[in-house]
Amino acid sequence: MIKYKYKIYMLESMAEGFTAEDDKLAGLLIQMGVPRNVSKALVYMKGKAETTSVEIEKNASLRQPEVSIAMRILKEHGWIMKRDIKKEGKGRPVHGYRLSKPFNEIIKELEEEQKKRIADMQNVLGQIQNLV
Repeated sequence: MIKYKYKIYMLESMAEGFTAEDDKLAGLLIQMGVPRNVSKALVYMKGKAETTSVEIEKNASLRQPEVSIAMRILKEHGWIMKRDIKKEGKGRPVHGYRLSKPFNEIIKELEEEQKKRIADMQNVLGQIQNLV
């Protein structure tokens, strides 16, 4: 389960590679409680066969640590696959990322998670009403 925060974040101005529709979709996911970095990385990846963390940083206006955290969360949910990309010379390893299932299925999972949270909250509110 994604740890949700109950804050609505303003998106930075649209980054290169992000369309107005992508920006809006990321904003809606953020409003739903998906962390900002996860929302932006997920939306950026939806139209890509494969991408690297550097491309996500640049195009989704995220810093390297934000991308790393987002990739860890997405991997924990089973929504992405990671592949090591061979590169010449020394330096940090490069990883390729791609969605492991269609974007619509990921959205469906988020929807089901939200419905469960709403049902749980309604149950708690009902218990409160019974005690008042």
